[in-house]
Amino acid sequence: MNFSRLFRSRWAALWWAGGVIWFAYDIAGEAPTANGGNASEMIDASGETVNASDLAMVANALAP
Repeated sequence: MNFSRLFRSRWAALWWAGGVIWFAYDIAGEAPTANGGNASEMIDASGETVNASDLAMVANALAP
């Protein structure tokens, strides 16, 4: 598509920008949620539940 021709028309540019925003919204809306929608219970890569003390231990280990 020739973008210089597209942006000569204000309405064509608005339709194009709307399509880009619609595409981004559509893609972002399909993002999976944590643990099948239950964000209060996090699971690590091994399948075990993560609690606050585990997260604090990792944060302290990464702190300089």
